[in-house]
Amino acid sequence: MDRSYPRSRKLASVVAVAAAAALTLAGCSSSSGGKESEEGGANASAGKADTPRMTVALVTHQSPGDTFWDIVRKGAEAAAAKDNIKLIYSADPNAGSQANLVQNAIDQKVDGIAITLAKPDALRDVVNKAKAQNIPVVGLNSGVSEWQKLGLTEFFGQDETVAGEALGKRLNESGAKKAVCVIQEQGNIGLTQRCDGVKKTFEGSLETLNVNGTDMPSVKSTITAKLKTDSDIDYVVALGAPFALTSVQSVSEAGSKAKVATFDLNKDLTKSISKGDIEFAVDQQPYLQGYLAIDSLWLYKNNGNYMGGGEAPVLTGPAFVDKTNVETIDKFAAKGTR
Repeated sequence: MDRSYPRSRKLASVVAVAAAAALTLAGCSSSSGGKESEEGGANASAGKADTPRMTVALVTHQSPGDTFWDIVRKGAEAAAAKDNIKLIYSADPNAGSQANLVQNAIDQKVDGIAITLAKPDALRDVVNKAKAQNIPVVGLNSGVSEWQKLGLTEFFGQDETVAGEALGKRLNESGAKKAVCVIQEQGNIGLTQRCDGVKKTFEGSLETLNVNGTDMPSVKSTITAKLKTDSDIDYVVALGAPFALTSVQSVSEAGSKAKVATFDLNKDLTKSISKGDIEFAVDQQPYLQGYLAIDSLWLYKNNGNYMGGGEAPVLTGPAFVDKTNVETIDKFAAKGTR
């Protein structure tokens, strides 16, 4: 998002806080997503809407085994259960395949679509097709700088550049001098923006390291090799919880003194912060992203509402989680909602 619009950011933050106040955590079950679509939200919680049944598709770029998306999905399922929505979840990390999944949703004549924009250009045409069929499309998680260009009605997530800048400042406070930013998916605009944001504010030296995020043994060996060949690296910046946990193993295997910081949480990550294996994490509240994206489509259909007024994204982060507050966050992470 353009940093010349502070009032928009304030507006988005206020909207996010107001929306968050209305949430009730639900214990919906979740399993890893994949190429197959499936219905979620079957275990409805109390307070279910009596509005006509809607069908909404949530299509993400989830890679198999990435637990981050389980949290997004739980939030979406909770909103779907409350709003009397049939939720169809599907995912594929390949941008072309993700576009095909969106087309499948259009063909099913869904009432609304929520998508991630990790590679927005690949989704431009299919978004236009949805709009031509009068199907509202909202964005979440990835694409805060692109959602308006594609004509989406709303967006829910964090400004990845701002989040990266905040992490860079945190590295300065820690006295770091040389860091490596590990990118697990080349071409993902959000991941690139994170590392670019860190570089803007970090006063030390930062370089990026591309790894194959779908092959965790390869991730570990690549990071380990980097740390062995450059003993000056004093911080590894991971861009997701599984990669941070793997980075801890790499630091140990390399005999490095580097510390680990990361973006995003899961229950194992919060425990690692408690133990001191990971210094801190930037939390973008994925449960909130999934919840608000689905709830916004219900509000749009039933009351014509636009969160953020169609002009500003609804920001769900960034916020830091470290030893000072991890105990509070950990009880929610244990339930799979943070």
